[in-house]
Amino acid sequence: MKVAFVAVLLICLVLSSSLFEVSMAGSAFCSSKCAKRCSRAGMKDRCTRFCGICCSKCRCVPSGTYGNKHECPCYRDMKNSKGKPKCP
Repeated sequence: MKVAFVAVLLICLVLSSSLFEVSMAGSAFCSSKCAKRCSRAGMKDRCTRFCGICCSKCRCVPSGTYGNKHECPCYRDMKNSKGKPKCP
């Protein structure tokens, strides 16, 4: 019984660590893409925050510092509560 418990605990530990690595990789992806996207923005902190929100949901950030939203339809179609584009 103890061996089975230890085996299950070990399997859970391995799976949770691999899931943690995947989530960390996603945030690094978004951080680097949003840093490029917002490099010329007037309000970099605001741009980076909203870009990060959109990237985490869409897993995509358009290339360049402006436009090109056709490359990422999810990013393009996200709207705020007032119906305006949410993503920079």
